[in-house]
Amino acid sequence: MKTLIIVVHPHITKSVINKRWIEELLKYPEKYTVHHLQESYPEGNIDVLAEQRLVEQYDKIVFQFPFYWFNCPALLKQWFDDVLTHGWAYGSQSGYRMHGKKIALAISLGLDENDLKGAGKYKYTLQELTRPFELTFQYVKVNYQPPFAFYWIEHNISESHLAHGVKSYLEFLDKF
Repeated sequence: MKTLIIVVHPHITKSVINKRWIEELLKYPEKYTVHHLQESYPEGNIDVLAEQRLVEQYDKIVFQFPFYWFNCPALLKQWFDDVLTHGWAYGSQSGYRMHGKKIALAISLGLDENDLKGAGKYKYTLQELTRPFELTFQYVKVNYQPPFAFYWIEHNISESHLAHGVKSYLEFLDKF
């Protein structure tokens, strides 16, 4: 079964690692479907029914995005608000249409990994900062997996670091 990769990056042409991840994923159309929200909805007008139908076709879904201000880009938050509707994603009469799907986050961060340790510069771990995602997915009864995180992209854009990021991401997806 293919994995749906929902990409949310408002500046993908300026991206370093997310753009590379997409290029690599597109080499394997038998394994991955890449759905870029900014390309699909440049004005932010999400087609809720189309998105719900798309999600229903996949058992494994990864949300790929850069970590902006310790959160996701605005269009992903809007996607959650618009697509995860009462009666479809949750509610006693909904049938929990996402129930049992395997879900994960793939996050790129400009920060050093040590900055996101309990005693680090920002005082909170990535697990703590992504807890709202975990709770959202728990609420709609999906099988939430620990996120994939690729750090230090702002400070280390060497070819070897980027190649490591691509390799690590594909390994994560293969085990997902």
